[in-house]
Amino acid sequence: MYEARLYEKLDEGKAKCFLCAQYCVISPGKRGICGVRENSGGALYTLVYGKVAAKHVDPIEKKPFFHFYPGSHSFSIAAVGCNFRCLHCQNYEISQYPKQNKDIPGKDMSPEEVVEEAGHAGCESIAYTYTEPTIFFEFAYDCARLAHKKGIRNVFVSNGYTSPDAIRLIAPYLDANNIDLKGDNAFYKKVVGAKLQPVLDTIKLMKELGVWVEVTTLIIPDYNDSDDFLTFAAAFIKSVDASIPWHVSQFYPTYKLFDKPRTPLSTLSRAREIGLKTGLKYVYEGNVPGTGGENTLCPSCGALLIERIGFSLTHISMKDSHCRKCGARIDGIGMP
Repeated sequence: MYEARLYEKLDEGKAKCFLCAQYCVISPGKRGICGVRENSGGALYTLVYGKVAAKHVDPIEKKPFFHFYPGSHSFSIAAVGCNFRCLHCQNYEISQYPKQNKDIPGKDMSPEEVVEEAGHAGCESIAYTYTEPTIFFEFAYDCARLAHKKGIRNVFVSNGYTSPDAIRLIAPYLDANNIDLKGDNAFYKKVVGAKLQPVLDTIKLMKELGVWVEVTTLIIPDYNDSDDFLTFAAAFIKSVDASIPWHVSQFYPTYKLFDKPRTPLSTLSRAREIGLKTGLKYVYEGNVPGTGGENTLCPSCGALLIERIGFSLTHISMKDSHCRKCGARIDGIGMP
């Protein structure tokens, strides 16, 4: 057990956690919604510091990041637990594990070992992913600070429920964040167990603090595929920055959500069209390799800049972050 950051001791031995927007008040001997922060004797402890439940070397496109060092690899790690209860979670075996079990599985690793493995693997970055990185914030923070010193970049793949205090703490060491914008308020209440507004606030604050942001919406038939919601999502992203890439991705039935089929390709195309008409510069269709929806096009002249098939880059027509055809600058970090 490792004493948590960002909490306050309350009367009667309770502790209030300020790590995420759930703001749990935790009684002695109990855990927060995430299942991995426990009140012991009035002090709050993280149970997942150095407990790595998953680690892989992934293409950065898998996160997905399309405008952050395209073609590079990221050393991806996760701990068990999550502050959401998404009915369609594809990593539910580890994200929901602490809500059903008392033990905390994972391989013991130090921040030094994580950064060393990332370097040996030739990774440009470390990704805190698979589950919500906010719930293993203390470990991610220590890894990120050390990686920053070593010239290795840090990226979150997040549900966006990080508190403003935690965002401001991690931002100097966080290079990029792909944030889910899942649905409207009703969707968050029914499917996720959260609220929409903190996610919107996180997207804004991350961008304000200089973190490269990409947004992903997994489109589920009849849940969040209406023109009204897609138009709202696109307009919100544009209000923050029209250069934020928006990934509209295909859902497939999993975990507790089997009442809907895979998202039709026509729905993804409609969502992409809405995003572009709203004024977003980069909109991608995710989880459908080979259809062309994952290619990067020049927002000025429409030229094909990066062709993707799955997580592979098969064609690049850029130079020093500019379109070879018209010379327009293409937004991103580490672009070809």
